[in-house]
Amino acid sequence: MSAPGTRIVLALIAALSLAGVIVSAVSFQRHYAKSSTGFCDLGQNFNCDIVNRSEYSEVAGIPVAAIGVAGYATLFLLSTLWRSRPETPTRLVLLSAAGLVFALYLTYVEAYDLKTWCILCLSSLFFIFVTTLLSIFVKIRTARM
Repeated sequence: MSAPGTRIVLALIAALSLAGVIVSAVSFQRHYAKSSTGFCDLGQNFNCDIVNRSEYSEVAGIPVAAIGVAGYATLFLLSTLWRSRPETPTRLVLLSAAGLVFALYLTYVEAYDLKTWCILCLSSLFFIFVTTLLSIFVKIRTARM
């Protein structure tokens, strides 16, 4: 993939993915932590511990944060080590879009079921939203080649 600007966009995707791995890893750690934390406890409306330990924090026994770490790590690999493979743009779009749909569902849960927000989760939503847009850009750009 040597379309103009594609390398820069892939580097941005890699950076956002790395940030997503970090945020998801912190959420994963908070999922199993026994004590509450102050860095994300801004009252009843903003509390990562409430979200990360809720009934919605696992899917089939797997912590949502672990799914986030794996997803972002895969996006990182696609945008770095596997960036020259012809199927990479499609995989970037599919994986990031799936992540965005899942993040939007979790945001809905925060807003309407838990009625509290997680700063880490909102950060992750931002990262996956921008990654999805950039992945679509890469897909369109490489399709023209």
